[in-house]
Amino acid sequence: MYSSGTTGLPKGIVHTHYVRAMYCTLFASSFRINPESIVLHAGSIVFNGCMVDLMPWMFVGGTYVLHESFDAGRVIEDIARWKVTHIVLVPAQITAILDHPSYTPEKLASLEMLHNLGAPLHVRVKERINAELPGRFYELYGLTEGFMTVLDKHDSIRKLGSVGCPPPFMQISIRRDDDSECAPGEVGEICGKSPCMMPGYYKRPDLTAKAIRGGWLYTGDAGYLDKDGYLFLVDRIKDMIITGGVNVYPFDIEKVVAGHPAVREAAVFGVADEKWGEAPVASVTLKAGAGVSPAELVAWTNARVDAKFQRIKDVVIYDEFPRNVAGKTLKREMREQYGK
Repeated sequence: MYSSGTTGLPKGIVHTHYVRAMYCTLFASSFRINPESIVLHAGSIVFNGCMVDLMPWMFVGGTYVLHESFDAGRVIEDIARWKVTHIVLVPAQITAILDHPSYTPEKLASLEMLHNLGAPLHVRVKERINAELPGRFYELYGLTEGFMTVLDKHDSIRKLGSVGCPPPFMQISIRRDDDSECAPGEVGEICGKSPCMMPGYYKRPDLTAKAIRGGWLYTGDAGYLDKDGYLFLVDRIKDMIITGGVNVYPFDIEKVVAGHPAVREAAVFGVADEKWGEAPVASVTLKAGAGVSPAELVAWTNARVDAKFQRIKDVVIYDEFPRNVAGKTLKREMREQYGK
């Protein structure tokens, strides 16, 4: 199974039959999928995210409704038509459904699970889901390489902003640069152990040795655990912006930008800056019929970020973000296109 290539070239990730068996059993248990469940999948089945619902459905022998591509209106109507109980989506798909003219909570009333994966869903969207579709929201943080956390529907309000905790038989550790373990609330690299872990990258022992050390998978993502062991994702370490010698995580700024009433999606990345070394730039897509200028959005955001070093340099407005086949936003393409 190849990685989605959001930060570089895709890597071949070896999955054994045992790993797939763990997908079947652990996810069926975590998501409460049983033989009476009806699962809808809208879009590509060539990336690992689809295995999160396909494998447990196949294991329990439920019903699977497969769309050849994602269309928000069709998803809404088919959930109502087939009385779908479980659906897994990426953030852009969730927002497209909630903002679609035909959406009503009643049409999605059959859902027992509305599940987000691929990237963190902004808190304002989670709050809307919990208000309009209570008791249904799940979120998964995970890597194709084989470590996951799951935010259960019963935790989605009391642990708002978290991406959950490891399912049974998985372990998590937050590590400092010197490989020591972080205290609760302290940001470090997310590491995990799991029966879903890959044996290694296909024909790349060099990359395997960097990713798996001492039996732990080093994810390349930054986060912290609260006192109860729930994971809060900060950002990809590779996406971190160093401005004036200070580490800035794009997700902290994205949360602010996404709060503007005209903004549908936000993505922040770093660009070269003569004075600061790097400076944050925000890309956005706007809600239908909404309008705001880049200068207005820069001023609005910079008045609301937590610190001066989080202030953005510029805003780029897209009709749609560049995405890979998994639906993930490609920040590296935005960075490469910026200023051209």
